[in-house]
Amino acid sequence: MDQKYCKITFEEKVRIYSEDFLKCCLYISKYKEPDIFFTKRLYSKLIATSQLLEDLLDFHGAKSNRQWFYYRELTATIRHISLAAYVQQHIINRLGYYKLRDIDAFPAQASYTLDYFNTILKRIAPVILDEAGLLNIPVPLEYFDPSDFPGVVTSEMLPADIDEHERPEIHCKYIAKITSEYLSVADKFDQLFGFYAPYTIEDILKLIPEKVSEAEISRYNILVHNLQSSYDSYVAHGGYKGDSGDIIRLRAHISVCLHLLQIMERLLHYYERHLQDRGYKDTYKKVMEQLSIIVDKKFLLDRTINYALYYANYFLSAGKDIAETLLNANMERGKITVGIPQKLGFHSRPSLMVAKVVQHYGGEVELHVGDSKFDASSVLDIQWAGGKIQKENIKNVTFVGDIRALSDLEILAGVNYGEDSMGKGVPLPKELEYLRE
Repeated sequence: MDQKYCKITFEEKVRIYSEDFLKCCLYISKYKEPDIFFTKRLYSKLIATSQLLEDLLDFHGAKSNRQWFYYRELTATIRHISLAAYVQQHIINRLGYYKLRDIDAFPAQASYTLDYFNTILKRIAPVILDEAGLLNIPVPLEYFDPSDFPGVVTSEMLPADIDEHERPEIHCKYIAKITSEYLSVADKFDQLFGFYAPYTIEDILKLIPEKVSEAEISRYNILVHNLQSSYDSYVAHGGYKGDSGDIIRLRAHISVCLHLLQIMERLLHYYERHLQDRGYKDTYKKVMEQLSIIVDKKFLLDRTINYALYYANYFLSAGKDIAETLLNANMERGKITVGIPQKLGFHSRPSLMVAKVVQHYGGEVELHVGDSKFDASSVLDIQWAGGKIQKENIKNVTFVGDIRALSDLEILAGVNYGEDSMGKGVPLPKELEYLRE
């Protein structure tokens, strides 16, 4: 069997693997609006056929061949843009179900971005057909019809007939864990990528890839994907007891952010791999210039940063209030009494250490000094408490709140809040390694 397949020539393999791919290109080229339907089914067909063809071309060395390199790059363009378009269409389809608040101009920007992806597909389809002709790849006589690519958006919903008693209660500890991780991801993302006014193309070119790259966005994509996976495994399957509205809304913020990061990752991969000028000459440079005309590099970068990155940060930040409410409603609470920092009291270092522990978990923790209460996540509040402690010669204080933070605060107090009697830092236990960040 293997010998039979090995006897097929490269040209014959390309013809076989190109057939459905070229039929999609014919469909896009032949039909005009409003008859052409860009649907998730069409994007799926484009993704699948271009993936198979690109793999075949790569296997046979098309990336290093003058004759076949352009066809390979055109195929890759279809794959990456279709992947981005598929996710963007999914966001638009689901927007009504997300029930997001204060979405501002997002629906219009989402549609605008999808139109851009579709424009690229309309531009590139006839170019691919021409290139296939130059390579003597037979163009199919038949092509797809709009009826082959129906949409899936519908108002018809199956009845929700799984009785509530058939599902176990949501475990509070899972909600507390997910919301705590959400707050951590949202804070770090905002510190790295947050911005409040559109970037110019000159500024964007300075950002990519030094600060914003496929690798960096991929890292956050994984973190947000893990949040959604944990939610679907341990919260969604547990029913919606209590404040289900907030639980559902947090899931929506996670989901839309995840999809925007997926779009970003795809566009950054395409730009960094296929459009970025890295000093190549001859064939590579010529093909890059040809692709830039079809894709419009500047607009692709604008959509990557001023749409996908901006709204990913926007929705992550917008979900923080929901996450904090859910965290504080579901976290396990406790109380510990510990000694104060010896010799120097709650000056800068120990105050910062305590605040970082509380911020790490995200739940509420209060510092009780006599009859007074202070916010243990605030360095300034803790230092105010330090003044009262010194004035009244208090030796012990009480922390009340998130039991996870209290456990670490007890460890921290056991090493004199991370400093010696002279105020110099000391090594921290492995449980507190995150405080070194």
